[in-house]
Amino acid sequence: MEIKSLKSELSTNTYPGRGIVIGKTPDNKKCAIAYFIMGRSVNSRNRIFEENDRGGIRTKAFDESKMVDPHLIIYNPVLKLDGKTIVTNGDQTDTIYDYMKDGNCYRHALLTREYEDDEPNYTPRISAVVKENGDYNMSILKSNMGKPQCVRFFFEYPADAGLGHFLHTYKCDGNPIPSFEGEPTPVDIFSNDIDEFTSMVWENLNEDNKVSLFTRFIDLETGNEETRIINKNK
Repeated sequence: MEIKSLKSELSTNTYPGRGIVIGKTPDNKKCAIAYFIMGRSVNSRNRIFEENDRGGIRTKAFDESKMVDPHLIIYNPVLKLDGKTIVTNGDQTDTIYDYMKDGNCYRHALLTREYEDDEPNYTPRISAVVKENGDYNMSILKSNMGKPQCVRFFFEYPADAGLGHFLHTYKCDGNPIPSFEGEPTPVDIFSNDIDEFTSMVWENLNEDNKVSLFTRFIDLETGNEETRIINKNK
């Protein structure tokens, strides 16, 4: 498969929805992680990221008075467990965390879950687990070509310098919104600098629809982490 420009993949799609990027920096020293959320409705756009107490982040209403329905909106996108980083677009983060805590595999956790109950979109659940050595697993649970039947896909990747994979919920904007198709997209992890990486991702997300962005670089030798959070709502 061709390695795509992450910048181009972001800038040419007005509504990828929620997205996960996992990869390794060009210097072969760090794992790179990005997770972003977008929104079309007032309820979806009324959110921010903030740090939680389990090594990651949670979503939170920016203006509590405007929160209509927390269902599918409020969750922990990122959690840490025993050196592993879990990243997802919904409350399946906690499902994976709980199953792994009990000694099970992330696959076991996701076999108990399916796409979101937001007919007719049936928004996919996308997930990733990053290991301490930088290798990573990704998954998408989606409807069967728009039918209310769940199909599950699992992908396993070795960490490779300068390479990442991009998985997002929607192929593009639409009504209903078409689900992501195919394997996670191979993309370039172009920078060893988290601020440069973060700025590129944020600046190339659609200005009207972007809501929040989380990035993290993990030093694979020391385990030290650098984290950035950008919220459109301030």
